[in-house]
Amino acid sequence: MPAVVVVGSANVDFTVQVDRAPKPGETIFGRNLLISFGGKGANQAVAARRAGAVVAFVGKVGQDQHGEQIRTHLETVGIGEAGLISDASCATGVAFILVEPDGRNQIVVASGCNYRLTPAEIEARDHLLTGEILLLQLETPVETVFSALRRAKEKGMRTILNPAPATHLPQEVFPLVDLLTPNETEASTLTGIAVEDRSGAEEAGAKLLAMGCGGVIITLGADGALWMSKDGAQHFPGFSVQPVDSTAAGDAFNGALAAALAEGSVLEEAIPFANAAGAVATTRRGAQESLPDRAAILALVSSVK
Repeated sequence: MPAVVVVGSANVDFTVQVDRAPKPGETIFGRNLLISFGGKGANQAVAARRAGAVVAFVGKVGQDQHGEQIRTHLETVGIGEAGLISDASCATGVAFILVEPDGRNQIVVASGCNYRLTPAEIEARDHLLTGEILLLQLETPVETVFSALRRAKEKGMRTILNPAPATHLPQEVFPLVDLLTPNETEASTLTGIAVEDRSGAEEAGAKLLAMGCGGVIITLGADGALWMSKDGAQHFPGFSVQPVDSTAAGDAFNGALAAALAEGSVLEEAIPFANAAGAVATTRRGAQESLPDRAAILALVSSVK
């Protein structure tokens, strides 16, 4: 039985290093094209697997070369294909990523089959929604996310929603979420509160709790993460590293968080573990190539003790 179930997107990513992002209408030269596996759902599934969890993944790809490559890759990393749906009527999702020298990135996603994943298809794979943790993102339809959350709560699973990419959500979603994990931009979008410092993060977190979430973890980039619950706020500092590419840092955080919670860690232990996973990911280029294994995560955690 899987400990972590991830419902979400799977893409093939095309990443180009650039000296700077282009201005509107401008053509620039890039360097070092990297073709890799991505999609927030698949990234988080692989991150949880590398962090030590037994993982099931539910997503949709096309009946095309990219879809077959994703299927083979997931099997290679130890995630079964039982939840991977193939659909001939749509193309596998792709993402185009520009990475600047300081690690900042800009991403454009052509969602393809990811936005064809339906509640009915989740219901048909209800046997896969079992385990400790259900982890979701927002690169699939909101109604599909809502359906999966509702079913997981009926089964007694702990739910984590990473509300990325940033979008507004219907009010009925929030009470189904045990842990909401936005970054600063996503927290601002959901609440209308500018999150520019820790004070703003606390204000946004309080509003998200009032909207019905069981708990909120706002990721703050290099500044770590802020956990808010009915008992108050607690800040967990980030780890000092030299970043080169932040593409999958948030996915590394969420996958590692889910893995740690699934094995019984309390949040005071799970959040530093997740912070370390996100930090290590920024020191490597690419999406899933950057996701650290358990040994690398623990080595960074141990380095500051």
